[in-house]
Amino acid sequence: MARIAGVDIPRNKCVGISLTYIYGIGRTTAKKILATCGIDETIRVKDLTDEQETAIRQQVDTIMTEGDLRRERALNIKRLMEIGSYRGIRHRRSLPVHGQRTRTNARTRKGPRRTVANKKK
Repeated sequence: MARIAGVDIPRNKCVGISLTYIYGIGRTTAKKILATCGIDETIRVKDLTDEQETAIRQQVDTIMTEGDLRRERALNIKRLMEIGSYRGIRHRRSLPVHGQRTRTNARTRKGPRRTVANKKK
């Protein structure tokens, strides 16, 4: 396995797909990196030369990925919670942040249902 940005990317997949295993790099960014390096995105990782791997590593190092990106996102959310913004309050209460409905759905964010006892009439 080739190691880029501290991540072992799969050897038997195309380079364009393998780069997406790095946190912070999606399909579009992977295509831009490979275009800058002048590498065909359909070539397999195991077929890359050392110079090509080095070129990809240099391009990936210019982008914020992995631990730095995770840390920055966590700090951004923490800042929102500290200043007491609406989005911060939604994060603190583990509710959807981007205006989705919560009467039904929102189960991913809220977790499993907790039944509330019925009142007697």
